[in-house]
Amino acid sequence: MKEAEHKKEATSDFLTSLIQQDVEDGVYNRSINTRFPPEPNGYLHIGSAYAIHVNSSIAKHFDGVFNLRFDDTNPLKEDLKYVQAIEEDLRWLGLSPKAYYGSDYSERIYEAAVTLISKGKAYVCDLNPEQLTEHRGTLTEPGKNSPYRERSVEENKNLFEQMRKGEFESGAKVLRAKIDMSSPNITLRDPVLYRIIHAPHYRTGTAWCIYPTYDFAHPIQDAIEGITHSLCSAEFKEHRPLYEWVLEELEIPEPPKQREFGRLNLTGQVTSKRYLRELVEGGFVDGWDDPRLPTLMAYRRRGVSPGSIFRFMTEVGMLRQNSTVESAMLDHFIRQDLKGRAISVMAVLDPLKVVITNYPEGEVEMLPIKNNETNEQLGEREVPFSREVFIEREDFMEHPMKGYFRLSPGQEVRLKGAYYIRCESVIKDMDTGEMIELHCTYDPETKSGTGYNGRKVKSTIHWVSASHAEKAQVRLFDHLLKEDAVIAESDNHWEELVNPHSMAVMNAWIEPMINSAAQDETYQFIRHGYFSVDPKSPESAGIVFNRIVALKDGWKKNRE
Repeated sequence: MKEAEHKKEATSDFLTSLIQQDVEDGVYNRSINTRFPPEPNGYLHIGSAYAIHVNSSIAKHFDGVFNLRFDDTNPLKEDLKYVQAIEEDLRWLGLSPKAYYGSDYSERIYEAAVTLISKGKAYVCDLNPEQLTEHRGTLTEPGKNSPYRERSVEENKNLFEQMRKGEFESGAKVLRAKIDMSSPNITLRDPVLYRIIHAPHYRTGTAWCIYPTYDFAHPIQDAIEGITHSLCSAEFKEHRPLYEWVLEELEIPEPPKQREFGRLNLTGQVTSKRYLRELVEGGFVDGWDDPRLPTLMAYRRRGVSPGSIFRFMTEVGMLRQNSTVESAMLDHFIRQDLKGRAISVMAVLDPLKVVITNYPEGEVEMLPIKNNETNEQLGEREVPFSREVFIEREDFMEHPMKGYFRLSPGQEVRLKGAYYIRCESVIKDMDTGEMIELHCTYDPETKSGTGYNGRKVKSTIHWVSASHAEKAQVRLFDHLLKEDAVIAESDNHWEELVNPHSMAVMNAWIEPMINSAAQDETYQFIRHGYFSVDPKSPESAGIVFNRIVALKDGWKKNRE
């Protein structure tokens, strides 16, 4: 897209406007390049997807380049399985950026550190972690210079080379930038640039035993890849001066610019890698792809589409500050995405048998039912109807309250796509008094689709033929955390915070077409919500359905 075309477009969000100004000022002699730089030490979640969306959409807007870069400069937590999972998540989102690895730049980052030492801008420090913290000072008190701060350039070079050769134990020494221990920005108080870690790296093995910190490696990696705008979440704003210091001291031409946006969180959800790991390892959820989690693999397992996630994030817009958005808003866009493409199916979760006493025994009719009420292109199917059917227990009330129009003694309803039925009697267990079945009659003149224009009924209920219904397991999900849950910085007692009703498992009786249900198809179980086949369940468990989202749209209702 040409620059003149960019000017014609209305840009309302602050990041696009900032970058647009750089384009108009001719700041860069290259395309606008962005990147998503995850550390491969966990799985992506909805907040990660928002960062991906911000970076990829900015690059697309300016006909630029969007990279994936694995920030893999800490061998203690990183693993190839996380790399593969992140790549799979990006493919699922419909993105295929070129992948880069921070570990590929190890030699160049090392050389950059030597350059800073040669300029007298970095030194080897022997303080241990506790002493480093003590010397750093506080928000109201300046830090103290390290006793090793004035080592000569030659001594620092020799010590740093010895660090690389593995002549010191892990944590024995660090390389620090020499900036300002009295700076009001604690990040600039001689931050650590390199540390000693004797541990094998998942890609480079034991080739290195010193590793750069994120704050040092990140600007160098951006510069190597030609990134123009390093778009980070808001907590990195305090680190921006250090980012710029590194680039300036290394005299990088046309250096990338760090700019920040707000982190996206969802109500009732956990979007911290650390907390997610505690939930998974503590057995509070069924792995990283548990449908109650906000990880991308969990959304994929649940049956959520990437399109609905992107439409949700577009509606959220560009956040300036860290923000928590209602989960109901995401549910709304998931629901809108499914509405016109999911096949509508009759499924009964809490069955009550209905015997239609005047319907011929042994007879079966195949009744036409639309596959989707709003999308005629999905066609229709035939559903078996017989003398005995199941209805939802809540669709019958023996002593109906005012305004109750579903089935009750002497009252008629329509069975969806079939006939009017009237309840004639209720059969109960003699000992418990529990309803066992209903005896009803039907009017053969009221067959759906025949143009019958006689008496009217006020309610239509769904059903399944008792002798044809297929039994399946369904899982219904709610917020993982309790409404009043407050997450602390540490020592969370998750057993007190997790909603005990976040997942309900029950059986369902579903019309027989569900036998051919495929994992890539979605279904609307009438009145219950949208469902998909669980891809993780073993065949021995039979068909298992996860509810993607309920039918009720609280977010839309609140906006009206």
